[in-house]
Amino acid sequence: MADVIDYEIFGNEMQYVEIELDPGEAAIGEAGSMMYMQDGLTLDTVFGDGSAQQGGLMSKLLGAGKRLLTGESLFTTIYTNQSSGKRRVAFAAPYPGKIVPLDLAALGGTFLCQKDAFLCAARGVALGIAFQRKLGAGFFGGEGFIMQKLDGDGLAFMHAGGTLLKRDLAPGELLRVDTGCLVGLQPSVDYDIEYVGKIKTAMFGGEGLFFATLRGPGTIYLQSLPFSRLASRVFAAAPQRGGSREEGSMLGGFAAGGLLGGLLGGDDE
Repeated sequence: MADVIDYEIFGNEMQYVEIELDPGEAAIGEAGSMMYMQDGLTLDTVFGDGSAQQGGLMSKLLGAGKRLLTGESLFTTIYTNQSSGKRRVAFAAPYPGKIVPLDLAALGGTFLCQKDAFLCAARGVALGIAFQRKLGAGFFGGEGFIMQKLDGDGLAFMHAGGTLLKRDLAPGELLRVDTGCLVGLQPSVDYDIEYVGKIKTAMFGGEGLFFATLRGPGTIYLQSLPFSRLASRVFAAAPQRGGSREEGSMLGGFAAGGLLGGLLGGDDE
């Protein structure tokens, strides 16, 4: 049984979520995600996701191993309210986008999300892994064979890049999406990949070789700006090999043109 927590999300592009804890309640957070916490809260870094702390060493090692497979830290942090009044702790998004509250009880107790989407949750939510059963989706689906699985009946929070789309798919309804834009889905949604169909489109269309196909029933979340897309644009615009880029600058254009003209004209004065 997960702790029942209250929360409030602040901000627009760079959001953070503030969680209110009653005496004795606790929240778990991804390593490095904490923004601030009030006096009266104690924090404890634990091996794994904190859900197996009453178990033996093997249970704790298994929990940590699951997180390692999803590319996350071996450790999570538990924030417990040891005071006699309400206390708050806040967790910040790692890059521009939206923080998504997930009521796991309303979602059937289990939700699957991309490997780096989890931000924080109420104590009692278990973090596990889910393997893609289809080789095509595993190899070409953008998320690989392993997705993060959130189990429990409490609140969890995940982060998506850019603008968020929540879509409830009807039974048999099919939606094709860019593989990197998928953030999370219910286990009832059938997830597979599909070849774009034409060599010219695959090579020059800019959308890659495959689409993700999502067939209902179930709830899905999509993001408009995958972090991989943001990182590639930043890298493309960054100075290369110590040089400078003057895109959009008239001065930079004239300077480059003058230098090029001088070199071609042999003007070395």
